[in-house]
Amino acid sequence: MAIPIVYNVRSVRVRWVSAAVAVIGIAGAVGVFVAMLALAHGFEAALATSGSPLNAKVRRAGTTSEMESAVSLEEARIIGDAPGVARAADNAPLLSGEVVVVTALPKTGYGTDANVSVRGVSPLAPQVHDVVKIAEGRFFRPGLAELVVGRGVVGTIDGLTLGSRPRFGGRQWTVVGVFDSNGSAFDSEIWCDARLLNESFDRPVEISQSVTARLTSIAAFDGFKDALTADPRLNVQVQREPEYYASRSTIMSTLIRSLGFLVAIVMGIGSVFGALNTMYSAVSARAREIATLRALGFGPLSVVASFVFESLLIALAGGILGCLLALPVNGIGVSTMNWQTFSHLAFAFRITWQLLAAGLVFALVMGFFGGLLPAIRAARLPIATALREL
Repeated sequence: MAIPIVYNVRSVRVRWVSAAVAVIGIAGAVGVFVAMLALAHGFEAALATSGSPLNAKVRRAGTTSEMESAVSLEEARIIGDAPGVARAADNAPLLSGEVVVVTALPKTGYGTDANVSVRGVSPLAPQVHDVVKIAEGRFFRPGLAELVVGRGVVGTIDGLTLGSRPRFGGRQWTVVGVFDSNGSAFDSEIWCDARLLNESFDRPVEISQSVTARLTSIAAFDGFKDALTADPRLNVQVQREPEYYASRSTIMSTLIRSLGFLVAIVMGIGSVFGALNTMYSAVSARAREIATLRALGFGPLSVVASFVFESLLIALAGGILGCLLALPVNGIGVSTMNWQTFSHLAFAFRITWQLLAAGLVFALVMGFFGGLLPAIRAARLPIATALREL
């Protein structure tokens, strides 16, 4: 026979002060836990959303990133003739040969420099990277020292607003446009003409570090990849673009998650002890109640289940409060250095329903362990002895 749930609800209401202390402790742990997961998720999402499932990233075989790679103009032509490559209106293959340079530019309000990625792209880049939309101004004109900048660097890096004229690579540039890529890593980049960027940094103008190809369909990827890897004229590796950018987030997201779990676990242990203290106090104060319940025929398992449920009830309240406390950070923009590319990356906290659910589960786990030992003690109270207690 189970003890009515209303008994536990009334008990929590009567002992609301001690219950509130446990709720606040659990809420703090859950809030930190959800916020840190949201930080890691936002970092991963910024990179994972940088790619389109219709795009394939081609780079030199054996390289771990495009910055280590080199693809010649002749190889780019072969890539453009591969099966599955989409075509522009003039029947030109939708390819963007790209180069990346990391340059130091002053960070707004800090008095120090930040490493910013400058991506040289082809004139067809807007059609290849359809996630990128011009929000202000226009796209750069090929052959001219013009830049378009992502919204993530506007306001965080000095001299990168529409119409400004930053200087790097021994050349004066003009910002002619600001683009928005819906929160992807492209928002933290500067784009310009690839040939001119190579020229500015004394690189061969005919060499790209990677080639991004727009495919006719998602299903065309396997045939495209097989054709390139089997071609004896090429020595390349091919990845879906989202997979490539997602792989760029592993080190930093793992670090953020590890630190988040460490902090949350330390706070969680404190919250478990708080719940233990609350529930042990409840057991001591309700010894006669427990004995009465036992005398009425409620067995030890019913008593254990009742006290664990009460602890879970307190933990659930703490979990809900913790999730509510974490919600305001959703969408807040932050920036850091991506340790895999050593460049500035702007992103935002992203709280999802899955993260909130994980926060509630974390709270319930704390509540379960915080209530289990006191529940066992309550079930073991001798009935006769407990009835004589004042």
